[in-house]
Amino acid sequence: MSVPTLAPGTYLLLFYEYVPDVLERRDPYRAAHLDHARAAKERGALLNVGAVGSPPSGAVFVFADIGSAAVGDFADADPYVTAGLVTSRRVQPWTVVV
Repeated sequence: MSVPTLAPGTYLLLFYEYVPDVLERRDPYRAAHLDHARAAKERGALLNVGAVGSPPSGAVFVFADIGSAAVGDFADADPYVTAGLVTSRRVQPWTVVV
């Protein structure tokens, strides 16, 4: 089985921390949140995203190196952020070597 990997280079990681009761509160915003992520993926900016933990305590987004400001703009417009489901976020560069 072939497993896709990211090419060596620099990417940007966006980390979210969620409110403790995110599963109970996310339903009204989930479709818009996923549409927002899908649109960024279709533009080629967002490469992968997924929840962290079970139940989820946050999420990690992998972006092409589009600049920290652009990733911040993405987060500012995310329905989970505007609804207060994200308690903190940070952007860090990630260098893939293998």
